[in-house]
Order: sequence, then structure tokens, then C-alpha cells
Amino acid sequence: MLYYFFTYLKQEFNLIGAGVFQYITFRAAMAVILSLVISMIFGKRLINYLRRKQIGETVRDLGLAGEQAKKGTPTMGGIIIITAILVPTLLFARIENVYVLLMILSTVWLGLVGFLDDYIKVFKKNKEGLAGRFKIMGQVGLGLIVGITLIMNNNVTEQRKAGYQLQAGERVVSQFARSDKNDNNMPGQQEFVHIKSLTTTIPFYKNNELNYAALVKWAGDYQEEAANILYVLLVIFIITAVSNGANITDGLDGLAAGTSAIIGICLALFAYLSGNFRFAEYLNIMHIPNLAELSIFIGAFVGACIGFLWYNAYPAQVFMGDTGSLALGGIIASLAIIIRKELMIPIFCGVFLVELVSVMLQVSYFKYTKTKYGEGRRILLMSPLHHHYQKLGYHESKIATRFWIIGIILAVVSILSLKLR
Repeated sequence: MLYYFFTYLKQEFNLIGAGVFQYITFRAAMAVILSLVISMIFGKRLINYLRRKQIGETVRDLGLAGEQAKKGTPTMGGIIIITAILVPTLLFARIENVYVLLMILSTVWLGLVGFLDDYIKVFKKNKEGLAGRFKIMGQVGLGLIVGITLIMNNNVTEQRKAGYQLQAGERVVSQFARSDKNDNNMPGQQEFVHIKSLTTTIPFYKNNELNYAALVKWAGDYQEEAANILYVLLVIFIITAVSNGANITDGLDGLAAGTSAIIGICLALFAYLSGNFRFAEYLNIMHIPNLAELSIFIGAFVGACIGFLWYNAYPAQVFMGDTGSLALGGIIASLAIIIRKELMIPIFCGVFLVELVSVMLQVSYFKYTKTKYGEGRRILLMSPLHHHYQKLGYHESKIATRFWIIGIILAVVSILSLKLR
């Protein structure tokens, strides 16, 4: 909203300083600062309110060190994160941008699913919370909306030089000319086209683009339709997997919030570079028009996660609950898909992936050995993986910090993929 307000003041009254709101970097920085302030000020008040209402965590007896000390700690702190994301985004971003709208929807959608789960646990005294099938339905629903919007909306395009050879399932949306000074009358100007496609990025590969339509050549005349179906199914799978991965990772003070902040910084860089014509051309990466506006949302996202750590770092004064963890995972998954970096998720979301796989392996192996030997056996002392290290005697703050370090390494490796091909 402030973008439109100050643009009006600049145009109508030539207000000194109003033009600074035209710069994405300024608005992204302001979004980070405001989200930090909201997290700290609003967070303190919400924690006090939750304590007064005795809305605390119900801790199961899992035999973990310091477990009982967490009993009664306020939960549903994900409300802090969601508020600290939405307010700066609504104030500083251009709301008509389709990518910003999708991210606002993703935040609210899975935030509500998580809130229902926490509400049932806290107020209905049901430790199981929202039934798993309803969580999956919420994740699938968001996947359908995101996938179909990216396919159908003509504002979701990529920029190519005129003369680009269209592939299966691709079509031109618009054509224009530009030069370094954006003056179409200057000699040496170049012609460009905006095209609709289902192209994504393959990390560490020289010709690093993959058109999903190429995977369904067998469909013949229905290749485009088959590619669209494949894409939507992939989006659903990614959102469900990453959301659940973040949810499982939220088991130690500060672990999920810190890891998400690191991933957010990585995605912010990808969004800004892909959305900037000159940087995209220099790095020889896909240029996605209007994508840089997402930097404001991601800035608010990173600020909200870091601000939440003010109260969630060990010893935690509040837990994010499913309200926060499901939303964080959904946000990260949707961002990766929009930025066309979904094939890199196993790298920069490596912590989430390992945590999720550790649970799957533990449960599968237990069931297998119980059927074969009559008694269930375990690969880990306890799953998810962070609880395994707790059982080994590591302090949870050390586990969380080391997982953050691993997350930083994975983020750096992801960023290096821009040049190492």
C-alpha cells in the first residue's frame, strides 16, 4: 500500500524522497526491519496472552533430556510469524503482482490448516490434533491452486530473445524491444519475447533448463495436456513433502525457524537475480519478469523467522506449533516452485529432507522387522534425526546450531550452482 501511496505523492506533488519506494532493495530492507519489530513487540504481547489463557504445550513422555521443563510453554506462536510476514508484505509490496498474491495465499492457507491442528490439540485436548488426511487435503488444495495458477496466468512468463525456438507446450505472450537505457529509438536495441512454458532449472548442468513437456513426448497430440497434469502433480508433491518436512523438523528450540531463515536468504537471492534482467543475462540464467517483487515478501519471511528466534531460541518462551511449521514449509515450497528452483529443493532444504526421510526409514524398518522377526527394530535411537542425537546425549542447542551450520553450507552450495555448471 505504501508503494502506491508514495508513487502518487511523487507523481502529483513531486515529494522529495518519495521516489525511494520505487527501489525493490529499499522496500525489501524495510520489510525485513518491520517484520523484526513486529516479531519482537507483538510476539511479547502474544506470549503473555497465551500464558494468561494457559494455552501451553502438552508434552509427551519420550524420555528426552529437559522434556518436562517444556511443559506448559505457550504454543501457537506461528501466529507471530504469519503476522510478521503479512503486514510488511501488504505495506511494501505491489499487491497486484501474481507471485506476491500466491505467496500471501500460501501463507494464510497452510497457516489456517496448522491453526486448526493446534486448536484441536490445545482446546479440544486431543493430542492427535487434526486428522492426517485433512492436513494432506489442505496441502493438496494449495498445490492445485499454485500449480494451476502458474500454468494459466498470462502474467507468469519468462523472457527470451526474439528468435527463440519454441518447444512443445510453449507459446508467446508478448513481444517488445529494449536497450541498455530502455530507449527503443537507440541503435543496437534487442527484441525480446515473453513466453509461457513449463521450464525449470537443473542445478550444476551447463544447459541447465528442463521443459516438463519433454518428459511426456509419448503423449503425442496430448503432450501439452500431459505436461500440465505432470506439473500440477509435481507441485502438489513438493508442497506436501516440504510442508511435512518443516513440520517434523520443528522439534527443538529454534531449529525450524533458524533453518527456514537460512533457506529464505538463499531463495531471496535467487528471486532477485532471476527477476533482474541484467543479472540474469550476466549469469546466463532464466529471466522471470516481475519476480524481483518477491524479494519484499521473502525479506519479511526472513525477518519474521529471525525475529521469532528472539523468543524461540533455547530455552524457548514460545513454540510455533503447526500454525507456524506447516506455513513455513508451504512458503518455502511455493517460493522454490515460483522461482523455478524446485529441483534444487533436496539441496537447500537438505535438513528438512533428512529429517523427513529419517522418520520414513524408521517407521518402515520397524514395520518390516516386526513382520519378519516378530519384534520391531529401529535404525535410530529415536526419530526424527534430531531426537536421535538427543538420545546420544547432545544438548538440543548444540544440535540446532549444528543443523543451522549444515543449512548454511547447503545454501552456499545452492548459490554456487549459479556459476558451477
